[in-house]
Amino acid sequence: MFPRLGRALTQISKLPSFSSNGSPKNLSFFSRYGYATVAHADDAPPHKDFPTKSPVNLDKMFWSKPCSLALPKDSPLRIDEPDYQGVRRFILKMLLFYSKQSTSIRGANVIYKRIIAQVDTPAIYDVFNLERTFKITYSLLVLHMWLVLRRLKEEGKEGVDLGQYVYEIYNHNVEVRVSKAGVNLLLLTWMKELERIFYGNVVAYDAALLPDAKPNDLQIKLWRNIFSDDGTTTPDETDLKAAKAMARYVRSEVGSLSLTDKESIFSGNFSFTPLENKASMT
Repeated sequence: MFPRLGRALTQISKLPSFSSNGSPKNLSFFSRYGYATVAHADDAPPHKDFPTKSPVNLDKMFWSKPCSLALPKDSPLRIDEPDYQGVRRFILKMLLFYSKQSTSIRGANVIYKRIIAQVDTPAIYDVFNLERTFKITYSLLVLHMWLVLRRLKEEGKEGVDLGQYVYEIYNHNVEVRVSKAGVNLLLLTWMKELERIFYGNVVAYDAALLPDAKPNDLQIKLWRNIFSDDGTTTPDETDLKAAKAMARYVRSEVGSLSLTDKESIFSGNFSFTPLENKASMT
């Protein structure tokens, strides 16, 4: 249904811009929401008030140095490869259970479970003062997919190959989520629009971390992709607290994932920074 990740990213890199022209009218919500319609960070779109009420002091959050996100060996959250022995292992080996492809698919499933666990936890909505809607949940899913795919890419071809499996699992999961949201007749159209938004966001976040990017590029793009209702408005300095905090969170996760060893990443035995304790702070 979709191009494989590597080929799609190659095509995306050749596109000069992302335009929402031609988007179906019944998908105007996503046409407004996607980064494709977002102005550059130095533009000055109309102001939009953003609720600043939050259960935590955002100004004091996410200043710690990055650290490995690998799960300890005794963590109950670990999902390790089954270590069968004897006849059972022999049979499974004959059935290619231990083949590189099978192992990669199992690892990709665990990796995606880590992404979903972070995106679906109520704490992430509480900390960043977000309403739990399909649009916001999807934008958080894209953000964390980008974080993982970026880390996998650091491992070269082997990581990109594993990223393809993660991406395909993500596609299936999104299709299920869209179906549960009540979209049936135009499912293919919606999926194509969501795919466009996905790649637009990936390119935008990558650009925000380039050495020549402006210091506030990431927070502006996060605001417009996640917090803003229509993807064009911008908050004042006070309202930007949540987006600034999320930008620090993202940079911290990028650094922490890079510090996480390859084995933990490939097996999915890592965990994003827990937000539950932060959400309980007053």
